[in-house]
Amino acid sequence: MIIERLSLRCLLAMLLCALMVGQLYADSASESLIGRILPDHSKYFEVELIPSADGRDVFELETRAGQVIIRGNNGLAVGAGLNWYLKYYCKAHISWCGNQLSMPEPLPAVSGVVRQESPYKYRYTFNYCTYGYSMAFWDWERWEREIDYMALNGINLPLAIVGMECVIREVYRDMGLTAGEIDSFISGPAFLPWFHMGNLDGWGGPLPEDWYQEQSELQKRILARMRELGMKAVLPGFAGHVPAALTRVRPEAKVNRLNSWSGFAGTYVLAPDDPLFGEIGRRYISKLTEMYGTDHYYSADTFNEMDPPTTDLAYLRDISRTVYDSMAAADPEAVWVMQGWLFLHSDFWKQERIDAMLGAVADDKMIILDLFSAGKPQWGRTNAYSGKPWIWCMLHNWGGKQGMYGRMGKAAADLPGLLHNDKAGSLAGIGSSQEGNDINPIVFDHLFELGWHDEPVDIIGWTREYVNRRYGKEVAEAQAAWSILLDELFTCDNNRHGPQGSYLAMRPTMSKDGSKFVRAEIFYDTQRVQQALGLLLAASDELADQETYQHDLVDLARQVMSDHSQLLHADLRRSYQVKDAQGFARAAEIYLQAIKDTDKLLLTNKMFLAGRWLGEATAKAKNEEQAELYQWNARDLITLWGAKQSTLHDYAQRQYGGMMGDFNYTRWQMFLDAVQKSLAAGQLFDERACLEVIADYEERWTHSTKGYATEPTGNPVEAAQYIFDKYVEKQGHASANGK
Repeated sequence: MIIERLSLRCLLAMLLCALMVGQLYADSASESLIGRILPDHSKYFEVELIPSADGRDVFELETRAGQVIIRGNNGLAVGAGLNWYLKYYCKAHISWCGNQLSMPEPLPAVSGVVRQESPYKYRYTFNYCTYGYSMAFWDWERWEREIDYMALNGINLPLAIVGMECVIREVYRDMGLTAGEIDSFISGPAFLPWFHMGNLDGWGGPLPEDWYQEQSELQKRILARMRELGMKAVLPGFAGHVPAALTRVRPEAKVNRLNSWSGFAGTYVLAPDDPLFGEIGRRYISKLTEMYGTDHYYSADTFNEMDPPTTDLAYLRDISRTVYDSMAAADPEAVWVMQGWLFLHSDFWKQERIDAMLGAVADDKMIILDLFSAGKPQWGRTNAYSGKPWIWCMLHNWGGKQGMYGRMGKAAADLPGLLHNDKAGSLAGIGSSQEGNDINPIVFDHLFELGWHDEPVDIIGWTREYVNRRYGKEVAEAQAAWSILLDELFTCDNNRHGPQGSYLAMRPTMSKDGSKFVRAEIFYDTQRVQQALGLLLAASDELADQETYQHDLVDLARQVMSDHSQLLHADLRRSYQVKDAQGFARAAEIYLQAIKDTDKLLLTNKMFLAGRWLGEATAKAKNEEQAELYQWNARDLITLWGAKQSTLHDYAQRQYGGMMGDFNYTRWQMFLDAVQKSLAAGQLFDERACLEVIADYEERWTHSTKGYATEPTGNPVEAAQYIFDKYVEKQGHASANGK
């Protein structure tokens, strides 16, 4: 009995000690976060840990003896509390696209105790594609800022795929594959997301040894910071994608080759009924855990934009069961996080097939990401994913292409109602699944805040407060501008993919529809958007020196030029159709000058510089050979997206300063000169032949190492005013398609 009492006391003492250590660790992480965000004011904040709210994250704010007390159940809850205090007491703002941190003195007091509980168990972020279109070459400094931003917005379930190629290499090394066989399997840096999703093999590689070493260490730092703040990282699991050379070491393996994806050679997949599937899955999770640890959440997508080979329900059940069992063999606590994109992408998925696919895994062992909830939600047609826990996600953009656009009204209207809708089944979270970062800060500020509300949010009032804190003061003209932008651009309520790109930045054509990835259709009144630019310019006397204002002004002027490019392109088409050589020459001159004017605008802000994106790639390199490889990856992804005649060209088009005035100007000049020559000669223009020549130029550009400005030049207010005066005022608020 005495021994039992001592054992119980020891157990309680150990538990108390663990709790105290955990609290000190969380306190330290939270205090470090505050120190990074507010180095000059961190002494005015105190952190206290409190219990979760029935398993959900919670924070409290209070002022005590002149100190701001932030309580939370973990580091990210404290971060969310800090952000709430900054937003609603200090009128401050932190975003991807500039910060406004003019702190009031003294710091405002909190009246009473303010408490916010998240109604969602999960607040998810990232898309596999984000790791290509935005994060391909990030260093620790950039990742540290991102993780801080995530903590400030209460993200607790991020996808984390950095360095997973290191795991894959080790698994196949252990199985006897040669370095050459593995090199031909793993893709280059910018294309790793699509390699991990099983869409392509080897493109853009092979990776140098330095890459593997650096990314492995980087992932360890990323995960350590995420975990100390209370985040649970989703790591990739094994979904069947294997190297072709696997059959050399395992000739009995049942390996099939899939059909081509977007022009890339078909990849190889291991049959789910092959015992080797479970072996590799177990090896993969074991090696992953050995290298990076685990939070027990694993992403795996068996049919990413590709249909299963059969409609047999037993096959669908077996493949799901096998994928999960291969995770659980190494980690009995494994939870499978699956993108629901496959159900949207193909009409293959009837309810009985969905039930078979999802029903093979226990409800508490699977989470579904409804990847495009804001535009084309699938929860309603899938019986709420057959009862599985699911996360409402905002996809927002394709390829990270710029465009002022969002579905804020849709999110604000849908989410609170779903929380109380029995038909929504096991709604467990809210998430952002954007393909690219660093755009439309208002959309993400709003979305992430919805993760802390269970009742409808007045989007008009919320936007009014957003504008005040983004710019640090209330300016009537800025408020009027954003009232228009909210109404026209950020409450899109249709199923269009958006945002539309710019004709000025796409591969030249005389077709009205343009590139299939330009998203040429405009759903808003462009004249009102032009009016908003005029209003935002009128606020420059008070806001010109604010970096958040400068970004938004350049972005809005860029949007006006993107819209106007459709009118300019229409002028080219009209002149060509009536064979008016002189008219076409004038239209071509105006078109090319518009590209130059847009380039000059974009060069005034760091967020729109080609040198920023390409510079990240160069900074990763240890020698000239690596610099050439990384530069090519970065250039190819945002232009050709593959080989010279890739069907994905311009998918991730960028309106970047330096690149606009060089790459885009050159290919349009080549095209327009060829059209003018055909008109002068009275000959039919051979667009296909011309585009073959332009594709040769595009390919040469991807292999170039020409540098672009990494620091802004010029005055953003003057550049935006020039755009407004020349393309709006002088042309009488021309409308491009419009409502």
